[in-house]
Amino acid sequence: MPIDGIFGTTVDLVSKSLDLRAKNQNHISANLANAETPGYIPKTLSFEGELKGALKGKGNATPAVTHPRHIPLKGKAANLEGVQGEVVETPAATIGRDGNGVELENEMSKMMENQIMYNASVQILGKKFEGLKQAIKGGM
Repeated sequence: MPIDGIFGTTVDLVSKSLDLRAKNQNHISANLANAETPGYIPKTLSFEGELKGALKGKGNATPAVTHPRHIPLKGKAANLEGVQGEVVETPAATIGRDGNGVELENEMSKMMENQIMYNASVQILGKKFEGLKQAIKGGM
């Protein structure tokens, strides 16, 4: 039985979300590290809209089969695999005299929000696998 039959697209969605949130955390960390770099413009990874579109079947990216023995993905899992997010510049409302667009408070709040969402995703994934574990054990 394919994993879609057990969980639907939840596991695929949550695992993709975890990957993208980890990438976003790297961007936010880079922004904080460059808070004093003249001319630096902060960046973030925007992916929520793309994930929603992939779930609704509006994703147009289908992963390529790179080896003749690979099994092509179909359906929503294929759409989710194609989600990569978009790196966008997010300068502060007021740019410093040196051209730096990093606002520490803003970046710290983005980091905290991203971390909370990452932790929530991990908990959801854990609950899904805990349910599978209970089903295998026979509900004991």
